[in-house]
Amino acid sequence: MQDEVLRRIHSRQWKPGDPIPNEEELSREFGCARSTVNRALRNLAEAGLLDRKRKAGTRVALHPVRKATLDIPVIRHEIEAKGLAYRYALMSRTVVEPPFDVIGRMQTRKGEKLLHIMALHMANGRPYAYENRWINPKVVPAALDIDFEENSPNEWLVVNIPFEGGDITFSAKTSNSEEAAILDCRQGEGLFVIDRSTWTGGKIITSVRLTFAPGYRMHTEL
Repeated sequence: MQDEVLRRIHSRQWKPGDPIPNEEELSREFGCARSTVNRALRNLAEAGLLDRKRKAGTRVALHPVRKATLDIPVIRHEIEAKGLAYRYALMSRTVVEPPFDVIGRMQTRKGEKLLHIMALHMANGRPYAYENRWINPKVVPAALDIDFEENSPNEWLVVNIPFEGGDITFSAKTSNSEEAAILDCRQGEGLFVIDRSTWTGGKIITSVRLTFAPGYRMHTEL
């Protein structure tokens, strides 16, 4: 059913901006349950091909946008997939009151303490990524029972803590003296940075800055 809707969009049988039949009509036409129709239309809307508005119905998108979905990678898997030896080192693990900018990102109150972890991921003995992470123990109390000496917070969270949504920012910066020392590079070298927050039930689980050593390249598929 989804393939047929896609065919009608691509063939311009349903033109950009056109309203399409409602779920009940499509259910009768294709002889399937409304839940099946709903799921198919939702998938196409998430792909940017349909505009769905409550009470206004569903229309073919005027300006279709192909959307890329990004998974949260386990850094160990990323390194091992390149055929490199992975090693992890915990730099610090503290429960502290965060600075003002982190309070804003984590949407907590002044005086609330968060779990702060700094760690280094290495590939073939060389620095690969510096993980600077904050976790809200009120949202993830189990994190307080983990020492993160052996397993990185990146991997533990991906494996154990489901999330509903998140936001991610990619940027580039030049290394300061602290980052240069951690990543074993010259001060002023270019670094690739990922800032990411994830949430569940409207509450921030974690906010992390991943700073990658010079030469890092990110690859994804559309």
